[in-house]
Amino acid sequence: MKVCAFVYLSNHCHLLLVPEDAAQLASFMRYVNSKIAREVARLHGWKEKIWGRRYTDIVVSDEPLAQESRLRYLLAQGCKEGLVASPRHWPGATCVKGLMTGDEVEGVWIDRTEQFKAYERREPNPDTLFTNRCRLELSPLPCWADTPDHRWRARVRRWVREVEDSARDKRVLGREAILRQDPHSKPSSEARRSPAPRFHTIEPTVRRALEWSYHLARLAYRQAVEDLRQGRKAHFPAGCFPPATAFVPLQI
Repeated sequence: MKVCAFVYLSNHCHLLLVPEDAAQLASFMRYVNSKIAREVARLHGWKEKIWGRRYTDIVVSDEPLAQESRLRYLLAQGCKEGLVASPRHWPGATCVKGLMTGDEVEGVWIDRTEQFKAYERREPNPDTLFTNRCRLELSPLPCWADTPDHRWRARVRRWVREVEDSARDKRVLGREAILRQDPHSKPSSEARRSPAPRFHTIEPTVRRALEWSYHLARLAYRQAVEDLRQGRKAHFPAGCFPPATAFVPLQI
């Protein structure tokens, strides 16, 4: 999976990805979210589910301005809410430094599978024996594929400075205060959720074309489902997930 940008906040995350197809995206998100959920539950003794709902995938058009606006949105996370004075101060996992400098993003990977096997064999199994440092190489935006690295990184640094300038007069919570928050606490009132858009575009004509393509694919999918129910040969559109077959009861 090509990862262009990411930021993990207190209760949600944003990822800017370039998947090969919908199947790769679904497999990637299932793997990443399941691993995160297990580690969060382990760290904080969480007994219920971690994620409140399934992830939302939003298509970003091929327009350079659309892709750049999404990246600028990710860079502003933490600052636009008044939590930190700079995207570089956010204590969670973020791509800001890697995009600005070109340094590889490092993280810790604990092989829980091998650790559990050692536990079953009644062998020593502390985290340190199964911990490795992993590196993630960030990819440029698709619209920057032919742009030299130093040029688009300079653009990222300029955007980060603009975010910092916009937060300069705000009173921020600060990194230390964020880290002191109880992970089990819950806001007294939750913000209203607005429906997520299906596409991020700039030109109205591009949005209409994407909406029309989506509409046609949905009609074709519904027709294929109906054909499947009626026992006819079903032709599902490319890039979709056909429904699972019905349960087969035991014949007693």
